[in-house]
Amino acid sequence: MTNKVLDRVRDLLPAIRERAADTDRQRQVPAQSIRELSEAGVFRMLQPSRFGGQEASPVAFYQVVRAIAAACPSTGWVSSVLGVHPWQLALFPLRAQEDVWAANADTLISSSYAPTGKLTPVEGGYEVSGRWSFSSGCAHAEWVFLGALAPDDNGNPSTYLTILVPRADYEIDDVWHVVGLSGTGSNDIVIDKAFVPHHRAYSAQEQSQLRGPGQAANPAPLYRIPFAAVFSNTIVAPIIGAAEGAYAAHIERMRDRVRLSYGGQKVADDGFAQVRVARAASEIDAAILQMERNVSELLRYAEAGEEIPQALRLRTRRDQVRGTERSIQAIELLFDNSGGHSIRKPNPIERHWRDAHAGSVHVINDVERALAMFGRGEFGIIVEDRMI
Repeated sequence: MTNKVLDRVRDLLPAIRERAADTDRQRQVPAQSIRELSEAGVFRMLQPSRFGGQEASPVAFYQVVRAIAAACPSTGWVSSVLGVHPWQLALFPLRAQEDVWAANADTLISSSYAPTGKLTPVEGGYEVSGRWSFSSGCAHAEWVFLGALAPDDNGNPSTYLTILVPRADYEIDDVWHVVGLSGTGSNDIVIDKAFVPHHRAYSAQEQSQLRGPGQAANPAPLYRIPFAAVFSNTIVAPIIGAAEGAYAAHIERMRDRVRLSYGGQKVADDGFAQVRVARAASEIDAAILQMERNVSELLRYAEAGEEIPQALRLRTRRDQVRGTERSIQAIELLFDNSGGHSIRKPNPIERHWRDAHAGSVHVINDVERALAMFGRGEFGIIVEDRMI
């Protein structure tokens, strides 16, 4: 199937690649890049059709993200994170969707899911205060998804909620000074006593059970696949893209060296270099193929109206963390293969090496946790985790 957004994005990649170093220095994606990607339809791919969205397959969305990340990992990361939030908003009550998109269907949402703030029940909703970190691309968004724990009857933190808060109710604290994914502008969100109505809160229990009040308004199968699968692959897709970009840059450089060397034999006959390239290419291909197989299969179950097997949900998380591992392994091989060139700034190898490693420490890439869940499932042990 033709990916029309990918076709449009390819025309933007040379400029995005040219801006990559400036994106790092500025510590956020340039507004021009966000505007161009929005006009290309990137942020509408997973948006409901009732608000002008495409309701595209996540596979197509991840293809676009990988292409962007291959040119600039920070831009790919922000595109992925901002681009997946329309999918989650589609699960909220229709009233919440209208709050965000009624005036402007291109409005963007950032996020910070760790429940680090305080939520207090009040009439009609909640009062929220606190600080949330790592809200990628928040400078380009007018709303934010935040994680919070609603208290039980005894006042103890209990039910995990994702709450939706407008830009007027929070401040952005510029704290993003890091060694990798420097251009993502993943700053802190700070709130002092904002009101969140009930219709802007969505529970993790509904999420894990593949239920959401927004499904009545948005019945497409796209909105009946697990949040854990969609979100986790949203994180791995730009990491794979970073590996793809490093691979393409490395191959281009090595081919240039062959052409410029005396007869080309010394470089061309380096068997160790050839083996590393083969291993790197295989790791990247495996990461892509497993991700696309799993997401396509999840969507097929949803399209058929059938229950998604637990084994598939566990396999999807298994392959997602392995996709990150494979991408890191590929970049390490390319970094070694590049020798002293790999530590020079600026070049794609060192930037993508830093950015991929930074992405790998995201909590969704907790390898042992995801692999252990898969193993328990294989042994017939009940697995209960909201991130499957």
